[in-house]
Formats: sequence, C-alpha cells, structure tokens
Amino acid sequence: MNMRRLVLVLLIVGGFWYFITHADLHNLSVAGSNGVKTPLTLTVAQAEPEYTSAELNNIAVYKRVVPSVVNITSTTTTMDFFYGLVPAEGQGSGFVLDKQGHILTNYHVIADARNIEVQTHDKHRYTAQVIGRDRLHDLALLQINAPNLVPAVLASSKELQVGQQVYAIGNPFGLSGTMTAGIISAIRSVKGPEGAPIENAIQTDAAINPGNSGGPLLNSRGEVIGINSLIATNPNENVEQSAGIGFAIPIDTAKAVLGDFQKYGRVRRPSLGIVSLPIGPSLAEQMNLAADYGILIQRTIPGGAAERAGLHGGTQPAYLGNMQIFLGGDLIVNIDGQDVANTQDISDVMNRHQAGDTVSVTFFRGQKKMTTRLTLGEAHEQAA
Repeated sequence: MNMRRLVLVLLIVGGFWYFITHADLHNLSVAGSNGVKTPLTLTVAQAEPEYTSAELNNIAVYKRVVPSVVNITSTTTTMDFFYGLVPAEGQGSGFVLDKQGHILTNYHVIADARNIEVQTHDKHRYTAQVIGRDRLHDLALLQINAPNLVPAVLASSKELQVGQQVYAIGNPFGLSGTMTAGIISAIRSVKGPEGAPIENAIQTDAAINPGNSGGPLLNSRGEVIGINSLIATNPNENVEQSAGIGFAIPIDTAKAVLGDFQKYGRVRRPSLGIVSLPIGPSLAEQMNLAADYGILIQRTIPGGAAERAGLHGGTQPAYLGNMQIFLGGDLIVNIDGQDVANTQDISDVMNRHQAGDTVSVTFFRGQKKMTTRLTLGEAHEQAA
C-alpha cells in the first residue's frame, strides 16, 4: 500500500514537472462559459524596459536625494477624558544639511515635543536635539549623532519661475521615501501654520500630504529650493489631504534663518516695522499717489525701525472692498537701490540683511520724494 502511494506521488510530481517545462505558456487554453476552450495568448516583453528622458531624470533625482531625507517622529502628551495625560505621536519629514547631523524641518513638526526621534534612509533611528526654533518662519534646526550622512544640496529660490518642474520627497501618512512631482503653480505670500506670513511661498501642484511637512521641495537637478510646509484644503471638508495646492517655504528664507542660528544662536530676522499695502497702477491712480508702484505704509509698529526713522503711517480710514485700509502714509518705492513693488521684494531685501543693518529707504510723502537712513529692527517687533 505504501509503495502504491509513493508511485502515485511520483507520477503526480513528474507530471507537474513535465507540464511546466514542456507546456507552451504563451498559448494557453481557457474554458469559456459554454465549455469550449479558446486560446489565451500572452505578449511578453523581449527586452529590458526603455525609459523616457523625463523618467530617467525622475529616477536620478530620487536616487540622489532620498538618502538625505529623514522621517521625524515627535512625541507629545495630550489630555484624555478617561486616562488623563497620554502620549501622542506626530510625524513629519526633514533633510540632512551636513555630515555633523544638522537637520532642517518645520517648527510645527516638533512644536511642544517632549521627545524627537529621527529615522534615516537606512532605517536607523536616533534621538534628536533641537538646536534652534523659529516659530514665525515655521522652521526648526535639529541635530543627531549618526554616521555616513548624505547632505542635501541647497539651491537658490530667488529666480524660480512658474511652470518649473519640481519634486517633493517625504513621509506622507507615514509612507517613507515617497516622491511626487509637479510644477511651480505660483509664487505668493500666504499665512503660515503659526499665523505669520510666508513671503515668496512656493505654490506647487506636486502632491503634499500630512507627513510631508519639513521635507524638501526640489528642482529638476535634485537641489532643494523649498521646505514643504502646508496644504490648502476644502473648508467644507474636515479632511487634510492634497488638493493640488501645496506651499513651501523658500530655501533663501531658510538660509537667512540658519545664518542667524549660526551667528547669534537665535533668530534675528530684520524688519522694517510696518504694516503695509502693495500698490499697483490702478490703486495708485485711485489714491492719487506720486508713483504707480510701491509699498504704502498703513501703520508703523510702535518703537519699530520705521517709526524710529521718522516714517509715517496712514491716518485716513478707507475701504478696499470690505478690508479697511488707511490712506496718507508714506509710499516706499526703493530700498538700497532696489525698487520695491510688493512684499516679495521687501522679503528679498530682508534676506540680504541682518537686524541692526542700516539701509537707505526712498519714499514719497504726498508728492514729495524723500530718502532716509533706517536701522532694521527684529521681526519679533513686527509680530508684536
């Protein structure tokens, strides 16, 4: 009986081996609903896949940058009705700045964290120390003690163009090493997660989701041009996910903040100390201004740089749509030889200076053109 079973097993195994080694897998037959067998022919690639030039560049950017991107887990405590204080985890992204272990991310990724852990591309985990925090610009500098780190390459965000190809790499929804692609949709000022404005924010349609915060936005060469920070969501839906409108902090702003960390050990971003309104030709004509561009001072911050330099804010209330504005203030048109037509221009000037620097400001008071010297204050004065 045992011999018969052995022979039967051998016949079955032998038949299976014969079938898979001799059957024509390209011309199989499949029985239809009527029981009639019809041939199933598979078309199989005879060569390795060929990639387009765009695909090859996507692959090259990913391979070059992904070793520099890290996942960040921050642990905080929250109040639970039944259990009291309980730990809660948040996730974000960041990227390596140097081989000494400095990592750049968003402030809101690590805000109020009791413990911060960084996972590098090789899956090793390290406890991170916070070196610097900048709530107003939504930036934070961390440091870990880890070997074989691969620093990211930083570009400039000054000459970015709408339509330019960009990539985002990060940790959306905890899915590490995820890359998305898109273009620069616009460059505009937006309100950041902490309520302060982000000047020259890079708007992109590359998918940005929770967990991408703090990760790099890259150009087509794989160089960092921004730090992914926030997404626009439908106010009628209580869901945080990509809607094709994401924003990144320009890398030039981050460089200026990092320069402050290195020089002063804290952030000392310069400020004019004004609340302003950008002026274009249409508004200039309606307000009978002496120039068809510039920054109209709505008010000066008490004790701020502009007030100390003798600049004037507006005193005549008016409405622009349903927004109240003030007319009669000085119209700034030039700072240190650079024409300023909007808040982005002001931001570019500030990124080239430190608090305490003195700049030349050209402005119109009524129809009279004037120039004064102004010593820049600190951005916290503006926040106040």
